[in-house]
Amino acid sequence: MQETRLDTARIQAARQVIDPIFLDTPLYRCEALEPGLGCTVSVKLETANPVRSFKARGTELITSLLAGNGSREVVCASAGNLGQALAWSGRGRGLDVTVVASRFAPVAKLDRIRALGARLELVDGDFDMARERAADIARRDGVRLVEDSLDIETCEGAATIGLELVDTAPPFDAVLIALGGGALATGVGHVVKALAPEVEVICVQPLGAPAMTLSWRGRRVVTTDSTDTIADGVAGRCPIPAVLDDLLLVADDAVLVQEASIKAGMRMLLDHAGLVVEPSAALGVAAILEDRDRFAGRHVVTIVCGSNVDLDAYHRWVGAAPVHGS
Repeated sequence: MQETRLDTARIQAARQVIDPIFLDTPLYRCEALEPGLGCTVSVKLETANPVRSFKARGTELITSLLAGNGSREVVCASAGNLGQALAWSGRGRGLDVTVVASRFAPVAKLDRIRALGARLELVDGDFDMARERAADIARRDGVRLVEDSLDIETCEGAATIGLELVDTAPPFDAVLIALGGGALATGVGHVVKALAPEVEVICVQPLGAPAMTLSWRGRRVVTTDSTDTIADGVAGRCPIPAVLDDLLLVADDAVLVQEASIKAGMRMLLDHAGLVVEPSAALGVAAILEDRDRFAGRHVVTIVCGSNVDLDAYHRWVGAAPVHGS
């Protein structure tokens, strides 16, 4: 494999830095999902931790480095999950954390960022506008800017999921990974291609937020003017060139799925796995639903990457719970 920005030895060493509470998340075959999907399905549950997403694996690396060199302040832009993770990791190491987010981000995510002690600044725009504002704050105040997916620690933290997959899973044929900024996809993809190259790495993105997938397909950065998806965690418009370069080396495919399939995937994870997930976490199931023939007879791992969702919106998306007779 050609070299990405990531380093397998650093990824292995990262496990000694990350709080163990974020490591070794549940991985299990979910047989109840299989009749509806037509393939063997294993779930990697990245929501079973205090911030209910995978993001703290990366923020643990970043904040440990910052605390080690005496830095006291840090700022990031976030769709919600990175902000929670940075707030958690920064609080534990005595850092002052500022998070910039869209005021249209899910209220549950914004409330949790505040509850974890971070200063929250809201912008009247989307994630990419928040990213610009965070960069302005970093320049103005001379503090460290954490850029998800561009900062290699965010990718290598996420990559520790890949180590757990290849170390503990029974043989599997493909891994389905939510694709947004690219930290999760490039991190897990790097490890899988380095240590289990026969496994197919498939990235999944909403049809309403296709920038990174279009970029991967065209082998050049493609930006979009807007996004239209309930999957706020992956709704970026402006791919980062260095991240795309890595993705081109580790991804075997990138697919787009419809909103109806995302909602159906969320409902399946609730009904058959007992999991309340945010839309981004259902992208893998959505991909199987849209192309059952592709996955028939195969063993597929899907990474359930986050469960921070406003419950009112969630109930609208999945519908009322079915009534079962006693």
